[in-house]
Amino acid sequence: MAIKLTFFTKENCGLCNEAKEIIESLRLEHEIEVTEIDIYSYDELLEKYQLMIPVIQINGQTIAYGKIHKNDILNAIK
Repeated sequence: MAIKLTFFTKENCGLCNEAKEIIESLRLEHEIEVTEIDIYSYDELLEKYQLMIPVIQINGQTIAYGKIHKNDILNAIK
């Protein structure tokens, strides 16, 4: 069964690009279904996450934000 990962992001975000690379590398080893959401698409998400971006949620639970580390995600999926 795939792990459901939600990736809240925005354009022109260096930390988001780094996080995306980490997610893609993990997808090579794990069955991860990624939903990427631009916070500028929804006012409530912009208000909630604008200072936290990027934000990673797994199965609806926030597991990391800001500077994302591979181990943050690995610990949550194991």
